[in-house]
Amino acid sequence: MACYLIRFDQSNRLVTPFPTRRVQAITFPRTALLQFHSFTKVFASNRIRCSMKSYRLSELTQAEVVNLKARPRIDFSSIFSTVHPIVDDVRKRGDAAVKEYTSRFDKVQVDKIVENVSELPDPVLDAAVKEAFDVAYRNIYAFHDAQKSSERSVENMKGVNCKRVARSIASVGLYVPGGTAVLPSTALMLSIPAQIAGCKTIVLATPPGQDGNICKEVLYCAKKAGVSHILKAGGAQAISGMAWGTESCPKVEKILGPGNQYVTAAKMILQNSEAMISIDMPAGPSEVLVIADKYASPVHIAADLLSQAEHGPDSQVVLVISGDGVDLKAIQDEISKQCQSLPRGEFALKALSHSFTVFARDMVEAITFSNTYAPEHLIINVRDAEKWEHFIQNAGSVFLGQWTPESVGDYASGTNHVLPTYGYARMYGGVSLDSFLKYITIQSLTEEGLRELGPYVATMAEVEGLEAHKRAVTLRLQDIEARQVSNTI
Repeated sequence: MACYLIRFDQSNRLVTPFPTRRVQAITFPRTALLQFHSFTKVFASNRIRCSMKSYRLSELTQAEVVNLKARPRIDFSSIFSTVHPIVDDVRKRGDAAVKEYTSRFDKVQVDKIVENVSELPDPVLDAAVKEAFDVAYRNIYAFHDAQKSSERSVENMKGVNCKRVARSIASVGLYVPGGTAVLPSTALMLSIPAQIAGCKTIVLATPPGQDGNICKEVLYCAKKAGVSHILKAGGAQAISGMAWGTESCPKVEKILGPGNQYVTAAKMILQNSEAMISIDMPAGPSEVLVIADKYASPVHIAADLLSQAEHGPDSQVVLVISGDGVDLKAIQDEISKQCQSLPRGEFALKALSHSFTVFARDMVEAITFSNTYAPEHLIINVRDAEKWEHFIQNAGSVFLGQWTPESVGDYASGTNHVLPTYGYARMYGGVSLDSFLKYITIQSLTEEGLRELGPYVATMAEVEGLEAHKRAVTLRLQDIEARQVSNTI
């Protein structure tokens, strides 16, 4: 469904439509459409109306339900054609290329693109702001520190010992967006687990402000969480700088963090290049799915939907109504009311234009649909929400009950807000301590262990036709046998 922006005069009469960027969306079956719900935002003398489709799950075919999981499409073929030259140019020209693209795209001239964090003075923050970030730091640190696993050795057979050990990734790159919103919370979410893991080099990339400096809140979080370098750049040029390394930017081995479509494209290109990096996960626009019943407050439902819609025009929000008795008009009115007063209301309004509501007969049907959609954020705002936890199979992060808004996870409850989007929650989890670790398996056999296990290994190697594998075992077994014979003489 497309979003149409229409101008009205003070008397509510239609005026000539003004041009706007077309918002891409999914085409849904006409038979599934129940009604359009209007959401209105007033800008000076203009009123912008968008529509949010509604569907009743019981009236859809299985194919139509599956189609609802599709997100607004991103044309990566054209984005790749834009990003590839940037990636190649940064590889060739390093700092000079990063500076040039920062000037072109961000309109900022930067003389020194990399800062050693230890050399920067501590930023001065308002006391209340500092306390908020300190509380968030403590909660995020506690939750991720608890993810450490104890080392355990297993004796599978007599004399055959195996274990798995964790080692930190030596150098990591963290991307903190800074386009339409500054996100120091993302600096905490990425740098704290890197700090706990013990990564030696932690490069944080974030676009500079118009004065060429780093956002003071981002700097505060970076210093507190052990970041070693800050790359003052954003977009594909920042990802490329960290992946290839430049004269001033250390090369990293893994890049993590959310970003726009150009950042995502650069990560995807570079993980399959000679840069030899890995990335955290595929990413897309922010999204939330809210399951609500008749006991949920329309005010809370509207606020939760808008909290993700305001991220950007390409975000998507989904409302799943469970059972009867929900006052949809009250929710609709609250969305209109709250959207009017949002500074980023225009972004939210465009996101709503390709979002939708579905009606489920009960919680089983609602949860089943949610698992099909696999949302980045899942809010279950129903009575006795906790009892549905074990039915959840696919979600980035879950928020249970009427007093758990998604915002707490975004900022300070302790869980990580860097999560899989675009349906990738079906096979990916969010960023965690494990994202900054690699695991090495270790095995150790005694003489008795090799005597016990060796013949089975030799047989399997023979089946596969790998004679050298077989000999690596049988020659040792022969040595053991020869020594035993010698000791008996």
